[in-house]
Amino acid sequence: MSIISRSAVAKGDGTFSISEVTIAEPGQDEVLVRMKAAGLCHTDYDSLSWGKPIVMGHEGAGIVEKVGNEISSVKPGDQVILNWATPCLHCFQCQEGNQHICENNSPVVAGGNGHTPGQATLGSTQWEGKAIERSFNLGTLSEYTLVKESAVVKVDHANLNFSAASIISCGVMTGFGSVVNAAKLKAGCSVVVLGCGGVGLNVINACQIAGAGRIIAIDINPIKLELAREFGATDVILADKEDKGLMNASEKVKVLFGGRGADYAFECTAIPALGAAPLAMIRNAGTAVQVSGIEEDLTIDMRLFEWDKIYINPLYGKCRPQIDFPILMQLYMNGQLKLDQMVSREYDLEDLQLALDDMLAGVNAKGVIVFP
Repeated sequence: MSIISRSAVAKGDGTFSISEVTIAEPGQDEVLVRMKAAGLCHTDYDSLSWGKPIVMGHEGAGIVEKVGNEISSVKPGDQVILNWATPCLHCFQCQEGNQHICENNSPVVAGGNGHTPGQATLGSTQWEGKAIERSFNLGTLSEYTLVKESAVVKVDHANLNFSAASIISCGVMTGFGSVVNAAKLKAGCSVVVLGCGGVGLNVINACQIAGAGRIIAIDINPIKLELAREFGATDVILADKEDKGLMNASEKVKVLFGGRGADYAFECTAIPALGAAPLAMIRNAGTAVQVSGIEEDLTIDMRLFEWDKIYINPLYGKCRPQIDFPILMQLYMNGQLKLDQMVSREYDLEDLQLALDDMLAGVNAKGVIVFP
């Protein structure tokens, strides 16, 4: 029997509506999840203009409602975090340990069978009598969603804070994984973090957990810099919006490190023009990490790579959901991962426009939509 679900539907023209969608019974390898909380990020705002109707949302946590007859890993009543990078575990990249860039299931990697951000190859969701796709094959801004088994990770913690759990599945994983899985940050090292939004704050928190000796946060917003200190930054630099490539800020960084530069720098601004900025912040043989993701042409002064500097561009913190999510939850339960502090405000689904406005204004570290 199908379910009627109140959902946020992006119309593809820059607008959205709160509408009812119809969700079919789970197929053999599918899981129906009753959503409890869904985190918001700039990708959700971008989905308003993807040129087609789509059920919004790609971060979330909830409770399993029903499962298909081939499902063994979860059962009705289980608490789960949803994961948008669903590995097949059989392709070349999955076998290489790169589950986040699965060649069969990735919604963002060219060659995957879901290579556009909204393409849904799973389940049956209807809106206004027509099939509708789910953002990143999830569509978490909905009372219910139907997903593959590989898109859910079971959480056994009692009295789970669903708002905190919901933000793990994108921004937290991206920030933490970029530090631990991709950069393999060494204890006692020096770090610069460019941009102190949700992802940047998670990078700072992860650097602190990994034992970084000094963490320099850079942003143009003094409020974000205060948040950066709360999440573990030892020093802050207020940047000038007119500072091209943050070159002036890089000189301040070098002063702090005796002219040498930091061991690591992480770019988290989501501003394409700053894609090479972390290279200006690091020492020779240091590591620059482009966390935001850039998909456009850039002109880069190759002298920024001198000498022996390493530049990496990891996707989703090299996430292995069934391995990494339990680690993140344990760090949260231990009080090391600052998820509660990350959630600045909760909103009802009907207040999604306000939540998006607050996000764009930089009011929140992270906003979360909660469901009754």
